[in-house]
Amino acid sequence: MISFITSVSLIFLVLWTIWSATQEAVKTGKRLHQIPCANCQYFSGDYHLKCALHPKAALTEEAINCLDYCSPNRYI
Repeated sequence: MISFITSVSLIFLVLWTIWSATQEAVKTGKRLHQIPCANCQYFSGDYHLKCALHPKAALTEEAINCLDYCSPNRYI
């Protein structure tokens, strides 16, 4: 009986860990999809200088609320 309870508890713990990891991954993914750098006119795509205005913040969570974000189609 004790082995049954232990095995059920272990299975529950594994499933709970998988569920928690999945929820955390979804939360992180949603946050990272808010980074606007790839659609900014100042984003070069070159790994040497990703952004002309904020090279250290480009493609990081710091860039989510970038005040200098400018859509490439803004002046068309």
